[in-house]
Formats: sequence, structure tokens, C-alpha cells
Amino acid sequence: MAKPRYSRLPPRKSASSTMMLAMFVMLIFVVLVLLSLGILSIPSISGGDSPKANDLNSIVRNKLDRIEEDEGRREQWVEVISWEPRAFVYHNLLTQEECDHLISLAKPHMQKSTVVDSETGKSKDSRVRTSSGTFLARGRDKFIRNIEKKIADFTFIPVEHGEGLQVLHYEVGQKYEPHFDYFLDEFNTKNGGQRMATVLMYLSDVEEGGETVFPAAKGNISSVPWWNELSECGQKGLSIKPKMGDALLFWSMKPDASLDPSSLHGGCPVITGNKWSATKWIRVNEYKV
Repeated sequence: MAKPRYSRLPPRKSASSTMMLAMFVMLIFVVLVLLSLGILSIPSISGGDSPKANDLNSIVRNKLDRIEEDEGRREQWVEVISWEPRAFVYHNLLTQEECDHLISLAKPHMQKSTVVDSETGKSKDSRVRTSSGTFLARGRDKFIRNIEKKIADFTFIPVEHGEGLQVLHYEVGQKYEPHFDYFLDEFNTKNGGQRMATVLMYLSDVEEGGETVFPAAKGNISSVPWWNELSECGQKGLSIKPKMGDALLFWSMKPDASLDPSSLHGGCPVITGNKWSATKWIRVNEYKV
């Protein structure tokens, strides 16, 4: 009597493997959708360089193409600026009406800007910062609440982790020397913990000067085509020219929660015109107001 033959069944895939594959496919799909909509821009990697080396050629091509497309349309799009430090520009985050509103709220209350004393944690006057400024409370009115909602959506960090807005005004010759936004004292971290990110919003255009410069940023910075348009100060590092409505997001902490020294940054002197900006500092934990 012949023995029955049994077919060998293929091994079953584990549930965890199937789930991981599904998540990977979903991630690829989301990235492709964001790329197709122009919301995400990723610099290409060539010559064996890592993303941290900043493929500036790709970043520049993307920037020039998008600026041409955006001429007069004020569409929102995200630009990768740097990986060391991690920095991104959200173009046209604010409308002109929102920029004008913040300036009008701040103008009657402007005072000479101060810096934080690293030993005492208290504010003090300093020649390294010559602007004027004032604070606008979190959630003060519907305009500010809407702006804070935009920032939360952009950064994926809850509104409650943000400090109040600081509106700053730089006249000709005024500046802010390179500094860190994170704290080196215990006094200022009691409420909300360390500052992990900064969103710097430009409320006006600046004719000449006034760039935000990162002197410790990594990359071949002088290769960008608009290098000669930067001021002498702006040529000392990775620089972002102010444009009304744009918002610069940079991280003061690395993904492993250590402080990032490449986030050193400053405000170059204004040479021609006026510079208005608004800063939102974001904490690791909820910031109680």
C-alpha cells in the first residue's frame, strides 16, 4: 500500500513581521504624498556624503525652483536648511495681516532687549544685544492663538510647551551677537525644562543685512549662489535672509536630548531698513504661564 504524500506548506510569517512591513509601506506612501504636494523637500545624497554633510547643490536647486513657483502666490512650503544644526524654513507661515498685527501690538511697549545671566539666570543689559523688544502673552488674542496653532502643527509640539512670543525690532546698526538659546543654569529650567527648539518668524523684509547666521553650522556654506548678496556678517556662517512671513525652525537639542553646540546663532547688524521678528521658544515640558 502506497504511503500518502504530504505537500510541504510554506512557513508562516510572524504577525510582527507583517506589521513591520505594513508600517514601512505606509511610511513610504506618506513620504511620497508629501513630496508630490511639495510639502517636503529632501536634499539628494551624492558622492558618498551623508545628509549631515548638506548637499547644498540639491538644496539650492530646490530653493530656486520653489521661489520661482511661489512668486506672488505666497504658498506654504518647507525648506531643509541644515542638518547640523537641524534647521528648516517654513515659507509664508504668517500672512501680512498677522505680521502687521504683531508689530502693532508690540510697538507701544518696546524696551531695550536684555540677555540671561548664565550665573544668576536673571535678565541683564548687554552690548551683545542692541535691539528693542517686548513679550506678548501666550493665547493673548485670536491672532496669536492662530499663530501658535500653526507653530504647533509645524513642529509637532503642543502649544502648551511654548513660551509667550517675543517681538523684536532692529534698527540700522543693531544686532545680536552669536549665542545659544538653551540655558546653562538651573534657575531658567525650573518651569518647562530646557529650551529644545526655536521658531523665529520674520515680520518684515530687510533691504540689507539683518541675516540670522549660524557660524558653527556644518557644510560648504560659501557655495550658495546668493553668497555675494549677504552682508559681511552673513558670510561668517550659514545665513538666512529675513523675508516677511517666513519662519525659521532650529533645534537647540539633538535627537538624543543632548545640547547642540552647532545651534550657535546670531542676528547680523541691519545695514539698510528695519527688521521686525517674533520668537517662540519651545520647552521640553509644558511651560506654565
